[in-house]
Amino acid sequence: DHPSTLTSMNNLAFTLHSLGQHAEAISLMTRCLQIQRRILGVHHPHTSSSARTLAQW
Repeated sequence: DHPSTLTSMNNLAFTLHSLGQHAEAISLMTRCLQIQRRILGVHHPHTSSSARTLAQW
């Protein structure tokens, strides 16, 4: 649940998505977003960015 781990999860989700592994990317980004909300809060810029990304995927 460290912020650096969240960044790595986010980056991996983007990589998976770019490789066409959409289901895996969405699953990972969803987990990342849940943790971001708990650790960083719902109004943190990273949390908002992840939520927007999921909405677009």
